Amino acid sequence: MVFNIPIILTLIRLALIPLFVWVMYFPDRWLSMPTAGLTAAGIFVAAAITDAFDGYLARKWNQTTAFGAFLDPVADKLMVMAALIVLVDLQRAPSVLALVIIGREITISALREWMAQIGKSANVAVSTLGKVKTIAQMIAIPFLLYDKLLFEVVDCHMIGSIALWIAALLTLVSMAYYLRVAIDAGVTDGDDLH
Repeated sequence: MVFNIPIILTLIRLALIPLFVWVMYFPDRWLSMPTAGLTAAGIFVAAAITDAFDGYLARKWNQTTAFGAFLDPVADKLMVMAALIVLVDLQRAPSVLALVIIGREITISALREWMAQIGKSANVAVSTLGKVKTIAQMIAIPFLLYDKLLFEVVDCHMIGSIALWIAALLTLVSMAYYLRVAIDAGVTDGDDLH
């Protein structure tokens, strides 16, 4: 296996997941909760930035690999799922929203695998709606990790909560879209859908 810069960035993103989770559970004598929240939010944003760069660099430098194509979405999903579980545990996010978002990720992953098996993987490529959903999640999570007033005026909990509700709504809409496209492709291909 060849390790290139895009893959190294993805591996860094994976390594940052347990770090931001761990920071949120530091004892208060090590790190106060506001400081832990700000630190975890910063680590999460750094991980999200690696996500923005690894795919871009892989395409620009012609360093795309099958392993990188597999690892990148896995790292993204683990990062979001870990953050949502922490936020639910800390009672900063409703569990129903986390279930919707995590359930969608599992469903779409399985759907993409099925579509690849019937040779229709292009039918469930990432849509603009899915990208907007991801942006809403990436806004919501750091704000909810910090969960305090920023600069004494910005209500991070309110902004994060609104963004998470938007992400959950877009999650449902994008999942319905992907399912419709996949079912139409499977039916027209004569594939058995049961």
